Amino acid sequence: MKQVDTHTFFVGPPLEEGPLPALFYFALSAKDSLQTDPFNQPVQFLSQLPLRIFSMTLPAHENDFPPEQAMDVWKEEKGRMILPFIERAKARIEALKPSITKCAVAGLSRGAFIACHVAAVCPEMSHILGYAPLTQLSYAPHLNLETLVPKLYNRSIRFYIGNHDTRVGTEHAFACIHALAIEANKQRVRNAPIEMIIGPSTGYQGHGTLPPVFQAGVDWLKQELKL
Repeated sequence: MKQVDTHTFFVGPPLEEGPLPALFYFALSAKDSLQTDPFNQPVQFLSQLPLRIFSMTLPAHENDFPPEQAMDVWKEEKGRMILPFIERAKARIEALKPSITKCAVAGLSRGAFIACHVAAVCPEMSHILGYAPLTQLSYAPHLNLETLVPKLYNRSIRFYIGNHDTRVGTEHAFACIHALAIEANKQRVRNAPIEMIIGPSTGYQGHGTLPPVFQAGVDWLKQELKL
């Protein structure tokens, strides 16, 4: 694992080796996203490819703050820390552009929420992959993913979620995908590559993601990006 700045790390060939495809992956802190199982399983499955996988530490996950308490901080702050983070992420991605040939973004749960927001301000991100995606914040509805529909309807998007995820809401994830599909249709995008794969729920509140699901998402990315 290599360091770009205080909160940005990556795995893959050194930047000095020239431009390569890139995946920006968000789950918890940058280090946990890249090296802690099971959060880093997409990273594990992609590790042998000519690819750099970047991650940034999510808001309220800095300095080893317990990740199970981070969402309480988001709620207390009413999501105010999220948009400044998105702007920092955009600036970091802009700075890394000379090292990138093609680009995708992925995330797990709250990381998928952040991934979609980052993609909305970075149109070069052609593909969005979300595992068990958080799509709505009741305390900050102006940040709900459906507000991003006008900026994301023309991307290739795939969500994976359990059939009874009571933590983020299977129905909320579907509503987001449906809104994106409706907008794509309005904009005359034929056969819009916007989809959600629903499987059996597992884990606490039906919110778990199993290795075969992580692998399926990675296989989709590999095919789409021709890795």
